[in-house]
Amino acid sequence: MGGRRLDVTQAFFPAYVVWELTLRCDHACLHCGSRASAARPSELSTAEALEVAAQLADLGTRDVILIGGEAYLHDGFLEVARALTRRGVRAGLTTGGRGITAELARAMKDAGMLQVSVSVDGLEGTHDRMRNLKGSFASAIAALEHVKAAGLETMANTNVNRLNMGDLEGLYARLEGAIVAWQVQITTPLGRAADRTAMILQPWDLLEVLPRIAALKERALARGISLMPGNNLGYFGPEEALLRSPRAGMRDHFAGCQAGRFVMGIESDGAVKGCPSLQTSHYVGGNARERSLKDVWTGSSQLAFARARTRDDLWGFCMTCPFGDVCLGGCTFTAHAVSGRPGNNPYCHFRARELQKQGLRERLVPAAPAPGRPFDNGLFEIAVEPFDAPDPQDNLPAERLVQLDRRPRPANVRLTST
Repeated sequence: MGGRRLDVTQAFFPAYVVWELTLRCDHACLHCGSRASAARPSELSTAEALEVAAQLADLGTRDVILIGGEAYLHDGFLEVARALTRRGVRAGLTTGGRGITAELARAMKDAGMLQVSVSVDGLEGTHDRMRNLKGSFASAIAALEHVKAAGLETMANTNVNRLNMGDLEGLYARLEGAIVAWQVQITTPLGRAADRTAMILQPWDLLEVLPRIAALKERALARGISLMPGNNLGYFGPEEALLRSPRAGMRDHFAGCQAGRFVMGIESDGAVKGCPSLQTSHYVGGNARERSLKDVWTGSSQLAFARARTRDDLWGFCMTCPFGDVCLGGCTFTAHAVSGRPGNNPYCHFRARELQKQGLRERLVPAAPAPGRPFDNGLFEIAVEPFDAPDPQDNLPAERLVQLDRRPRPANVRLTST
């Protein structure tokens, strides 16, 4: 998740909403958390979507990011954007960019949209492999050009994993003249990425990746570009203030999962969650076809879990962490994607550094496959090993990193509480 900075001193309300208009997609990306391709069986019609837009405005929502699949493949895409902006809600789009023509970019601008973020996940060869489509990189770059020419705020977003982590500096150089903002997050073992476990970062990879992203942020700040980490990238390493602060000289830091506090996710069939990436099977609090958004927001425990979270809800390393009262286990969907429940998140820079001081590191070992549904996850064992232990994934070719891997859980594996 990304977007505008939220004021966490206010009473909870869905200030920032990410709305999946359709699961229909013109890509079939190898890392897609929603496994997007075909539309869901019963997606909201344009009339139903317009009613949702009105309810969001009444709830005080400030920003809505339309996603998919590809949001522009929904028949009512521009109508929904127009309805939001007429009610004073800032509307944006996150897209793979394949269908963003100059004409569509101008139409989005005319509908009142303010920003478009194009997903660019590496240099050309890497991006095309991740997006499972030759020519995808070229269409993404063309989309950035069309959006910029139309006068929309032009942004990019990148999922970082073992396939593309070597591209970061080259990708920044390629994007630098085209964007005003770049969001960087890690690929979580969610959806199709859960089927390709060799692709995802190991927790100790953060020791290399975080300082490199921090260095890129300093370069970006000098150019007036906002580089912000997603909510699953961090936490509390030496670069924390630099990474989390939108401007130079600030001392910001991660303030805990905002799902259901100031963030809402809506799936294309009307299912409502506290965050768009949360596991559907565990975190849907209601459906917009059956209940008002206000009722779901105020009356569903599935959306309220982060509002009263304390250190008592943490376990494993996170329970003992000195930043536990503030961080509260980091990103919920990421922690859940590893261990099947939140509260203990191995994707943590501070944690990796503390273990390194002891000559140790954590390895995620696949223990159970994902069932194959949108926003699903498998399970992992968190194994502790010597920091200098051989890594069997070193120097694996790209073909192996993205190879489908849905191994059954070994009978003798037990999830640890490390």
